[in-house]
Amino acid sequence: MVDTLILDLLDPEEARRPPMALKDYSDEFKADAVALYESTPGATYKSIAADLGINRATLRAWVLRDRERRGVTAAPARPASQPAAVASADPDERVRGLEARVTELEASERKLATERDILRKAAKYFAGETNW
Repeated sequence: MVDTLILDLLDPEEARRPPMALKDYSDEFKADAVALYESTPGATYKSIAADLGINRATLRAWVLRDRERRGVTAAPARPASQPAAVASADPDERVRGLEARVTELEASERKLATERDILRKAAKYFAGETNW
């Protein structure tokens, strides 16, 4: 009763919501989520976690655990999004801009492929869980 009263004072909406159940994610799902985060330039824990429907802190813990396992001490440099290639009079500069754009599109393609694979696996999992 006291806990409910304290929660009601802090956040009335939170007090009415049932406590969240702990979810057990497969190792494969965790690895896919980490791979998605690592392969997405400019990604944040919040954005990737929201896309996957998991808690931000959970994703962060998985990423940090994976980096520790691999022996990576610092976060890899994440290039900021670059503006679209601007037409230039210098052909070499134009080629560099186009190569940067190709790299950006390849990273985007990898992200989308990883997301697609995660969604396929989730669909298979939930189809197996549903026993009408």
